[in-house]
Amino acid sequence: MQNNREIVKCLFSDQISSDKPEHILWQNAEAVYLTKTWSNLKVDKSRHAEARLVWNKQSLFVRFEASQTEPPIINSTIDKTRKAIGLWEKDVCEIFIAPNVAEPEKYFEFEVAPTGEWIDLAIAWSPEKRETDWNYRSNMKVAAEILENKIILTMEIPWTAFGRVPNIGDIWAGNLFRCVGEGETRDYLAWQPTLTAAPNFHVPTAFGKIEFVGQ
Repeated sequence: MQNNREIVKCLFSDQISSDKPEHILWQNAEAVYLTKTWSNLKVDKSRHAEARLVWNKQSLFVRFEASQTEPPIINSTIDKTRKAIGLWEKDVCEIFIAPNVAEPEKYFEFEVAPTGEWIDLAIAWSPEKRETDWNYRSNMKVAAEILENKIILTMEIPWTAFGRVPNIGDIWAGNLFRCVGEGETRDYLAWQPTLTAAPNFHVPTAFGKIEFVGQ
């Protein structure tokens, strides 16, 4: 059954790691299915994705598994040593997270591409403007693997990136996304639809909730 609820459970595990995307423990985590666009329209199965969240006392782990039956849209020059500014224009999976559920307008953006490129940003949002800290550094680790008809992308984000460590039962706010394709056939998938006139993920009022649970 697909998780279309506004809350997803982030499972505690002290055995998980971002460089083992096939670890059996990932299957114990609740899946979030990305099957619709930001405007809540259905997307072809060939572009569907799912995400699972796991945590331990050191880091948050995010794993995306996405259908990829078409050539990925990627940068011509790859540099994984620094932020890939503009990565959101390519094929990419993303998570936005607000540690304080009462202040969802203060959140962090993390992206990973099939090439293993990445970007991390700290954002303060208001209806009038969006302020982005381009110098923010989370020290996140990412891994990417292109397989037959699918891609697997993982992130490991240390809690120092958020300035706090959650406890079991804590609830944070956030959303999960996938961008795939290009031009008029490009799709912008969202766990929680933002329902804006044009594609826009930066809508903290649409964030769902992330609940940190034990094993």
